[in-house]
Amino acid sequence: MFPLDVSRRLHAVLVVIFLGFQAPASHSLRFDLQSGHTKCIAEDIRANSMTVGKFAIVNPHEGHPLPESHKLSVRVTSAHGDSYHQSENVESGQFAFTAGEAGDYTACFWAPDHKPQATLTVDFDWRTGVAAKDWSNVAKKGQVDVMELELKKLYDTIDSIHNEMFYLREREEEMQELNQATNSKMAWLSCLSLFVCLSVAGLQLWHLKTFFEKKKII
Repeated sequence: MFPLDVSRRLHAVLVVIFLGFQAPASHSLRFDLQSGHTKCIAEDIRANSMTVGKFAIVNPHEGHPLPESHKLSVRVTSAHGDSYHQSENVESGQFAFTAGEAGDYTACFWAPDHKPQATLTVDFDWRTGVAAKDWSNVAKKGQVDVMELELKKLYDTIDSIHNEMFYLREREEEMQELNQATNSKMAWLSCLSLFVCLSVAGLQLWHLKTFFEKKKII
């Protein structure tokens, strides 16, 4: 067992480290959406990662029901256009799924057209990977204390970072292959352009020579 003071310090260090690793995997934002318009938010998610999103329209008049004009529709799609969530004319909602493929997933919000035009303020929280896990349920089910829970979080965070490094390495290899293919195509295009220019110049010289010979200038 750790002394009480050392245990508290270790707990604080674990929390700081965990929050430092956790920040990139969670995106919480508030934005304005005008009726008749669409706004999309993209998130790069690796394959087999859990992702959870929650959204809600902010009530402009607290204590009163939301106006009828304050409705929105949401659709979440993968990079290849596969639909993972869709809801229409709602005030709030959430989605959760495991990404079947790596790439940019897009959440699009749009509000139906309304006269006069209304502006909706939307709170949107999108969590991926370790940040999407419900740690309160983990603590209840496992009956673990605070220290053990932080260690579990830290272990899952490190595992997530480990997988993320492999994912980034794969993306880097793909980008290198793409760059090499692009450079090869540009080299062939440059050679072709040079060949066309030389051919045109040769044809021009041949035409001028033929013209002057017919005119008996040379």
